[in-house]
Amino acid sequence: MSAKYQAYKEYKDSGVEWLGNIPSHWEMWKLNHAYEEIGSGTTPPSNSDKFYGGNIPWVTTGELREKEIVSTSKNITEETIRKFPTLRKYPQGSVAIAMYGATIGRLGILGVEATTNQACCVMTKSNEVDNKYLYYWLQAFRQDIINLASGAGQPNINQEVVASLKISSPSYLDQQQIANFLDHETAKIDTLIEKQQKLIKLLKEKRQAVISHAVTKGLNTNALMRDSGVEWLGEVPEHWDIRRINLLFSENSVRAKTDEELDYPVLSVSIHHGISDKELNEGELDRKVQRSEDRSLYKIVHSNFLAYNMMRAWQGGFGASKLPGLVSPAYVICNPKTRLNSHYFELVLRTSGAVAELKRFSRGITDFRLRLYWDEFKNISVPVPPVGEIEEVLKSIIDINSRYDDLRGMAERQIKLLQERRTALISAAVTGKIDVRNWQAPNKDNKGITA
Repeated sequence: MSAKYQAYKEYKDSGVEWLGNIPSHWEMWKLNHAYEEIGSGTTPPSNSDKFYGGNIPWVTTGELREKEIVSTSKNITEETIRKFPTLRKYPQGSVAIAMYGATIGRLGILGVEATTNQACCVMTKSNEVDNKYLYYWLQAFRQDIINLASGAGQPNINQEVVASLKISSPSYLDQQQIANFLDHETAKIDTLIEKQQKLIKLLKEKRQAVISHAVTKGLNTNALMRDSGVEWLGEVPEHWDIRRINLLFSENSVRAKTDEELDYPVLSVSIHHGISDKELNEGELDRKVQRSEDRSLYKIVHSNFLAYNMMRAWQGGFGASKLPGLVSPAYVICNPKTRLNSHYFELVLRTSGAVAELKRFSRGITDFRLRLYWDEFKNISVPVPPVGEIEEVLKSIIDINSRYDDLRGMAERQIKLLQERRTALISAAVTGKIDVRNWQAPNKDNKGITA
């Protein structure tokens, strides 16, 4: 970075440890001295529709995503603002920062006039600090701001902490120049990040397509094919069987009783990863799950048993267990009748065609109330290759996963490097480590994106 950009001639100590030195002619502004108003909002009672449904955007911390906010999931009414004195409309262009919990430090710029909940701190107007410059400054030092938080379980900063922040500040015009420079340069980096994110998405789709083809069509591209007689499956290799689930599995509802069984780990079935191979803590789970302390309520699975979540089967919530364990009584446990590897059937049941079939057999008024009961599931037909071919398919999928994991890992590392570069560039600009006063945006005719 130093080779590309010049430094200022003279520097001085900012007086703030994590800012370091700043150009000698820059000032330090405490936010509550620089801004006309620093405030927040409140949350009207959510059980009363009369407060919502208006046309005034109401911003929550979930909507602070390091971008301009032009719409919100909930709007409130003028009457709501009159009812709650702590609610007020903040002007377009105001900067908002999240103060609580997991979202602490998230940022947004109001693209419209809006109000907020109590977890957002809003900086309105200033004659000394440009809002876009402040937005970038807060991005650069997000982690340092988070480090000021108090509270163990739910860390938070308050409005006073935000208001007392001292920011490095050149002249107002220079702030605008820095903001324009960062708009341009971070947009290039963001484009590169977006390309890597799209690549990860494509890799995920390609991986699933390759696995789906392997488990429903086999590995031999020259194999003779025949109609399976199953609409969702289509053609299969001529020598494969088609069987209903009840010929391969029986339902098993045995609960834990012995000391050994009660000591089994409580396993979870994920729509993304199948059944876990250990007891997961709350942070490792896909979603919040209520667990009972009475382990005798749980159903038992053994190695090679198939388990599925009745309420998430239509999303591919299946897993073949690798070890003895306990699962939720809401799961259906399928005891294999054959020596075939149940992991193969897990993968079959995760294909898009099978998921559509599982949804068709599920009961419920809406998607999120659908349940797949054993009596319906047992009638679904699946492909059954010879045992040796099943093992070949599963072995090939290990290689497929390894290959795609490597490609995904490369893309994720590239994203991390780009994000680090983005933060470093912002930090250097808003602390004067680089001088961009003479920077000019390239002509559109010569515009290009460089890595």
